[in-house]
Amino acid sequence: MSAPLPAAVRIREVGPRDGLQAEAPIAVADRAKLIEVLVDAGVREIEAAAFVSPKAVPSMAGAGDVLALIQRRPGVSYLALVPNRRGAELALAAGVDGLSVTVSASEGYSQKNVRMSVSESAQEAGAIAILVGGRVPIDAVVSCAFGSPYEGDIAARKVASLGQRLLDGGATSVTYADTTGMATPRRIAELLEVTGPQVGLHLHETRGTALVNAYAALQAGVTRFDTSIGGLGGSPFAAGSAGNLATEDLVHLLDDLEVRTGIDLERLLAAGRLATGLVGHDMPSRVAAAGPRSRLAIS
Repeated sequence: MSAPLPAAVRIREVGPRDGLQAEAPIAVADRAKLIEVLVDAGVREIEAAAFVSPKAVPSMAGAGDVLALIQRRPGVSYLALVPNRRGAELALAAGVDGLSVTVSASEGYSQKNVRMSVSESAQEAGAIAILVGGRVPIDAVVSCAFGSPYEGDIAARKVASLGQRLLDGGATSVTYADTTGMATPRRIAELLEVTGPQVGLHLHETRGTALVNAYAALQAGVTRFDTSIGGLGGSPFAAGSAGNLATEDLVHLLDDLEVRTGIDLERLLAAGRLATGLVGHDMPSRVAAAGPRSRLAIS
C-alpha cells in the first residue's frame, strides 16, 4: 500500500519568466497583466521576471518595469531569476520577495548556458547569497538534475551533492530541474532516496513524462512544484527541449486527488487563454485543449 498523499502542495508559477523567455518579446504591460490574472486565479508564488542581459534574453528586458507595474497583493511572493550579483542587486532594488539562482549539474550545459564551469557557477551562487545577506530567500535550482544532452545520465549522488553545496553556500532551498525532460519515475525516486522529499521539482514535458513524474514525486512526499501556465517554456541550449509541466494539468490532477493548491482551475484556464493570445499560438497543455474532466462534451 502506498503512503498517503500530501494534503496540500505549493505551486510556483514560472510562466511569466521561464515560459515567456522562450517566446518573442511581449510588452511589459502585458506581462504584468498576465501576472495579475494568475494571482487572481489563486497563485501565491510567482516567478515574475529575470534580471538578465537584454541582449542575451530580449524577452526578459524590462524586468524592473514589470515589477513596478504589478499591483502587489498580500500573501503573494513575487520572485525573480538572477544569474549573477549584478542581477541580484537589480532585483533587490525592484523589491522582489525572493530569488532563484540556477546552477547546472552538467558541465556541458553550464558552459553553453552561462559560460562558466559548474564549480564557478556554484561560487557565483554563494557570492549572491553573501550579497543578499538574508534579506530575501534564495532558491537554488539545479538544472539538468536528471541528465544532460551533453553528458547523458548524471549520478543522483553527484546531483544531490551539488544541491547540498548550494545550501551550504547560503541558499535557503533547492529545486531539482528536469531541464531537458530526461526524468522518469524511477529516476525521480533515485534522486529523492538521496535528497529526501523536502525539495522542489521543476519538470519538463520533452518526452511526455512530466505529469507522471510529478505524481511519483507526490507519492514520495514532495510538496513543491514549479509549473508554467499553458506548459510554456523550453531551453534554447538543449535541442528538442519542450515546455514546462503545465500549471493547468497539475492543478487538474491534484483537484481530483483532493490535494489542495489554493488555485481555481477555471480562472487558471482563463489565464491560459490570455497567455495564448499574448504568444500567438496554442498551448501544449492538454487540459487547456480538452477542458477539465468536469466539463462534459455533448455531441
